[in-house]
Amino acid sequence: MVPVHVKSHPDGLPIGGHWVPCEHSDPIVFPYDSSVIAHAPRGTVEHAAQALDAAQEARQSMAALSAGTRRSILMAVHGKLAAVRSELENLLVLETGKPLVDCQVEVARTLSTWAAAAEEVAHSHGETVPLDLQPAGEGMIGYWTRKPAGIVIGIAGFNYPLLLTSHKVAPALAAGCPIIVKPAPDTPLTTLWAVHLIRKALTEHEASPAAVQLVTGGIDVGQTLVADPRAAVVSFTGSAAVGHQIAKNAAPRKAVLELGSNTGFIVAKDARIDEAVDAVIRGGFYANGQACISVQRVIVEDQVAEEFQRRLLERMDEVAVGDPRSPDTRVAPLINTASTERIMTWIQEAVDCGAQILHGGELQGASLGPTVISQLPTEANLWCEEIFGPVICLNRVADLDTAIELVNDSRYGLQAAIYTASLKTAFRAIEELDVGGVVVNEIPGFRSDIMPYGGVKDSGIGREGPRFAMEEFTVTRMAIIRP
Repeated sequence: MVPVHVKSHPDGLPIGGHWVPCEHSDPIVFPYDSSVIAHAPRGTVEHAAQALDAAQEARQSMAALSAGTRRSILMAVHGKLAAVRSELENLLVLETGKPLVDCQVEVARTLSTWAAAAEEVAHSHGETVPLDLQPAGEGMIGYWTRKPAGIVIGIAGFNYPLLLTSHKVAPALAAGCPIIVKPAPDTPLTTLWAVHLIRKALTEHEASPAAVQLVTGGIDVGQTLVADPRAAVVSFTGSAAVGHQIAKNAAPRKAVLELGSNTGFIVAKDARIDEAVDAVIRGGFYANGQACISVQRVIVEDQVAEEFQRRLLERMDEVAVGDPRSPDTRVAPLINTASTERIMTWIQEAVDCGAQILHGGELQGASLGPTVISQLPTEANLWCEEIFGPVICLNRVADLDTAIELVNDSRYGLQAAIYTASLKTAFRAIEELDVGGVVVNEIPGFRSDIMPYGGVKDSGIGREGPRFAMEEFTVTRMAIIRP
């Protein structure tokens, strides 16, 4: 079993060069048994304003840091996080309720992200421009470089708090930008600890700790951070509705939005069925199904639908439900009861409209058991919205044309997957699926932390991944010289 968290950072919030006291705090609850594991400081609008002032003061010194210093800071953070790897994994289990195996993956990917950001510092460069292409530019020299855009506001979701924060903070530091982090209210603990370690690395390199700050709080705190004209870029991971409002509040400044999906998974008639079934088992229930690219809509060609369904149901009992602290658990309670109640309501609505529950659909203690449901009308919430829970929706179609149309018939478009033995089919899916990423013969939840990651339509705008986030957090500066 995982020990109770021992706090490893000062009281209050990391604002400016110090930890600022907070008058109020909020309980952080272990979703498995609703026990209070800690109390987190509750920030205010005043704290947000202080952080913005401090970030503005740190902006010039951050931009002036050499590439070598920025790289050294990033590697130092990697080392500090690696030194407390198991403690971070255990704390993630307690505050997110995710199974231990998923929290171990999160920390491993976090370390990869910091290392990758350090590597990308050396690759941030510009290029020359042939100004003499036009007569007026003859005899002139032109080149452009990338410069830090300014203050970044990083707002992370609850499901991968450490990893999502790292995908915002590491590229911001690599680009020379100060950043203010606002973690999800349910899961601020690991992020607070990480920010403490990051600020230690900054101080050890004689850089301003105000380059990385953290403010908790409600909607008013977020609005204060996002709407301030000194915030050059807002990087947000969360729901589409909130993301749309953030983009409006930030305008005309840049918003990088990762807003989730209802991932499509096509099983073509020539697919290796056992491998496709295995992918659904692996890709549909990790992180309790609370991942924006977990398997949700499984679309199977008629010729193999019966076999696929039979083999899938034969393996569903492998998805162990239980205490997330156990290494054997694959599904545990969702982040809160409201999420569970929402999904149970959606399941009942779908059944009322003719859908059939093939497996699960009931609570096992506080956990929603892994569920497979078929024959869904495409207007059902379970099909057309993001479930964010351990539920797989299974529908069959006559042919590949219909399967592609059905995946694309969604307001979302983050990643999709297809299982097929045909290169022609694979490349057709890559060309025709209207998503940010197409995965062939692997789970749609596959994400390398160095690749460009993001979606289209209501799944957001902009791209994460250290190289691509650095581009989002910088602006080009053109040099035009007549010798």
